[in-house]
Amino acid sequence: MPLITLPDDSVRAFDAPIDGLTLARSIGARLEREAVAMRVDGQLKDLTAVIDRDARVEIVTRDSEDGLEVLRHDAAHVMAEAVKELYPDTQVTIGPAIENGFYYDFARDEPFTPEDLERIEERMREIVKRDEPIVREVWNRDDAIRFFREQGEHYKAEIIESIPPDEPISLYRQGNFIDLCRGPHLPSTGRLGQAFKLMKLAGAYWRGDARNAMLQRIYGTAWAEPKQLKAYLEQLEEAERRDHRKLGRQMDLFHFQDEAVGAVFWHPKGWTLFQTLVDFLRKRQTAAGYLEINTPELMDIKLWEASGHWEAFGENMFTSRIQDDRVLAVKPMNCPGHVQVFKSELRSYRDLPLRLAEFGKVHRYEPSGALHGLMRVRAFTQDDAHVFCEERDITAETGRVCNLLLGIYRDLGFDDVIVKFADRPERRVGDDAVWDRAEAALKAAMEELGLEYVYNKGEGAFYGPKIEFALRDAIGREWQCGTCQVDLNMPRRLGATYIGEDGEKHVPVMLHRAIFGSLERFIGILLEHYAGALPLWLAPLQVVVAPITSDADAYASSIVERLRAAGLRAEADLRNEKINYKVREHSLAKVPVLIAVGRKEVADNTVSVRRLGESGQKVLALDAAIDALVREATPPGT
Repeated sequence: MPLITLPDDSVRAFDAPIDGLTLARSIGARLEREAVAMRVDGQLKDLTAVIDRDARVEIVTRDSEDGLEVLRHDAAHVMAEAVKELYPDTQVTIGPAIENGFYYDFARDEPFTPEDLERIEERMREIVKRDEPIVREVWNRDDAIRFFREQGEHYKAEIIESIPPDEPISLYRQGNFIDLCRGPHLPSTGRLGQAFKLMKLAGAYWRGDARNAMLQRIYGTAWAEPKQLKAYLEQLEEAERRDHRKLGRQMDLFHFQDEAVGAVFWHPKGWTLFQTLVDFLRKRQTAAGYLEINTPELMDIKLWEASGHWEAFGENMFTSRIQDDRVLAVKPMNCPGHVQVFKSELRSYRDLPLRLAEFGKVHRYEPSGALHGLMRVRAFTQDDAHVFCEERDITAETGRVCNLLLGIYRDLGFDDVIVKFADRPERRVGDDAVWDRAEAALKAAMEELGLEYVYNKGEGAFYGPKIEFALRDAIGREWQCGTCQVDLNMPRRLGATYIGEDGEKHVPVMLHRAIFGSLERFIGILLEHYAGALPLWLAPLQVVVAPITSDADAYASSIVERLRAAGLRAEADLRNEKINYKVREHSLAKVPVLIAVGRKEVADNTVSVRRLGESGQKVLALDAAIDALVREATPPGT
């Protein structure tokens, strides 16, 4: 007679073992309709699994995070079943749930086409309507390998052979399709619903190894309700409209080319935007007590071995062997260089906290397939800073970092910031006792600041735990940008010390801090957040003055001179084109302000001001217009 404890701590007694569906039905008909899986003493299980002992049980519904993952995993299986029905000679390999959807990799001689995706999706909908029961079976290992080999599914047989001997071999059957999977899965295909869509095709190497066969990957998305699918597809359409790569071309900011894979060629306007952002941050962090430095991009590999970077990050580093047989590494991070600056002279506790900042160019190897415009590059600039302090100062200095960071985000238009706490990863340096102290100190700082945060288990840096700051943009996407990391390991490894009040040498705590992270990536985020329509102070070209007729050319040029003298970035468009053509062209280039002048404006010493995205215009006295633009173009916080 199992006693079932529910999430509200109520207890239900049953006369016999009970499965999850029956339990959900006993609680309520609506819960049974929405149920997709259950947690039994914390372990996710099929609803058809039988509970034959006392247990704490939570019914997982389709709109929960766990429920969505189950739905998406089932969608992958339904897609695989559809592919096998339509293209029987295809081999199925691996098909997991991923963020916002799912994929499955297939081995097939003939490439899939967009028309094939339409057929597969249509067959998936038929399978859902069939409402086929999904049944878990545990097989003998040898029988399972033999079965899949006889079916021509050699990849599945290889997967089974790689499973540890002590793990059960679980298969799931739905209709005539059977697949290897740990589960859990829905009770039947009908519970998946119709809120899914196949999205795209891609190539993928078997087990992610370029030495293996190339497979065909089909991506899809799946949601709990049709309205969620509709909202997601609309978000994708909006994201396409805001794509920073497209905006970069329209605004003439940057380009990429094969001769420098993963590196940015900044155009004059793009570099102006870059430097404007640097100047903005430089003023704010200087006011916050940071001293700016610059460290070499090439340093001996021995430094990276001592810091721990080579062991943890070596496969992502670029190296060069020079004539005297030394191996130099291009820096992937700035922190070891900052420790060298700290060590360059004898430090006292009176010198602490010492806050060092750098706009440091770093290089990291990223696979070509992972590169994505400004968002994922191989060469980028970090707004890196390191605070060297005593352990007793961790809370206060972390508070300073967080307040600076959150204030800058607000001024850049990001009011929705998600804070995460990331603890020790599997690959790390330092003793667990040191990690215990670092994690406790960081948590204490967040609690003292009153920061609400989510737990990001195992995602800390290899040298210390961290706070991560993710920005939610105008269309609801999250971008992880800022970090604050407590490091009690690297200063010790690199021999950094200071003289304490007791006259003895001590190892400083090192707080790693980044606000933008990568300036290149942050510019991409800004462009997409604002859809290219940047605030006036940040826009690389702020004002274009366009004469309506050629006899206003001299007046337009004189206005540009005055705007530039007032510190504004302005140009004159003196081309022999109609004003409507100029308006359209500069609107496409996202110029915030267009000033049109003709004979009347010349006579009255006025200007017609048109704002990006607005159809109307305002006629203002020239002096008043310039004064208003200067005020608006002043960076926030200055």
